[in-house]
Amino acid sequence: MIGGGIVGRTAALAAQRAGFSVTLCWPQERDPEDISFGDAFVGPASFGNAGHIATEQVSPLATPSFLFSAPRRLFRFGGALDLGWRRPGAWLPWSLRFVRATARASAGERALSFLLSDALPAWKRLADTLDAPFLVDDRGHLAAWQNPNAWRKAARRPLRTGTARATPMPEDTLQALSGRLRRPLAGGLRFENTGQVADPVRCLRALLDAFTGAGGLVVRQAVSRLSDDARVATLANGETIEAGRIVLAAGVGTARLLRGLGRSLPLIAERGYHLEWRHDAPWPFPPLVFEERALIVSCFGDRLRASSFVEFDREDAPPDRRKWARLEEHVRALGLPVASPFRRWMGARPTLPDYLPAIGPLPGLPNLLVLSGHGHLGLTLAPRTAEIALSLLRGEMPDGLGPFDPARFGGRR
Repeated sequence: MIGGGIVGRTAALAAQRAGFSVTLCWPQERDPEDISFGDAFVGPASFGNAGHIATEQVSPLATPSFLFSAPRRLFRFGGALDLGWRRPGAWLPWSLRFVRATARASAGERALSFLLSDALPAWKRLADTLDAPFLVDDRGHLAAWQNPNAWRKAARRPLRTGTARATPMPEDTLQALSGRLRRPLAGGLRFENTGQVADPVRCLRALLDAFTGAGGLVVRQAVSRLSDDARVATLANGETIEAGRIVLAAGVGTARLLRGLGRSLPLIAERGYHLEWRHDAPWPFPPLVFEERALIVSCFGDRLRASSFVEFDREDAPPDRRKWARLEEHVRALGLPVASPFRRWMGARPTLPDYLPAIGPLPGLPNLLVLSGHGHLGLTLAPRTAEIALSLLRGEMPDGLGPFDPARFGGRR
């Protein structure tokens, strides 16, 4: 198993518990809890996400409506979308595929709806097996508007939310939330059948502890290349591991390893940013989306985290500190309770042009299984992906996987 993010760890745990002998490989990472408030760090998306189990996001971003609205969503105009303008090679070829994928938006929505329909139950099943039901908070989430005109338009707009259900935010919640903010809310929605993990870092640790407790082996080394038949993995230190099956869940790095096999997968680094800080008052609300700001605020114990931005660039490009400054402006303008310096994070989500993940084998490489490209739904879909991966490792072919075929973009270089 290559990749120590949320998808890799859940799949490794599922396979180890099912009787496979699993070695999990990924490079040593800096522990986010070692980062002081006031500092900044770059790390995996699995550590820095909003913790939101987003079963409502059945519409992929590759839609005509998103394409037409993209200019006004740009960072330079106050939005959350940005491109690495100095490095067009990082995103221009991918963007052309994205444009073509918008013609298949309806099929993409059907495919995501199928995959997301069991996402929250899969998280609950996983938490129960970890003997940690507290890891999953199924109170749903909130969406809020402060501008009355924007709220009126949103309230009239039909929503496609899959198994999630949106209703007007209860008046007592609206008033309680308005009382915590600098400006009152004009309106909002409450979503049911969505959720949150109690803490992404605690969740990742629980998965790793369960994996090693079940006999799984962890190798803290990056995989530098795979043999032509994808049966031998060479580590960064030169050592090799021979495997009967290799599962590739290395995030954006999946594309690099596939290129070494003469295969292609058009993954891009979709980079997100967050601020995290300690708050000085109880925060009883589930994840809260401020729609006009494209900002989600999540509570993890005594910490609040504000997350935003869809930035397409090279994975190794330096963080854009303007993004953190913009997040700080949002936090101050909203009047959120702040009782410590901010801790800053940036990380890259692996995203494919049609905004559907790649789940399955590649033609001609029967012992290689790809699990990548989940984008902003990596945390949401991790347990469901692990269940599908286990079926594939057992030689079964679950229904409905056609739209997620890793070879759908051609596959060969």
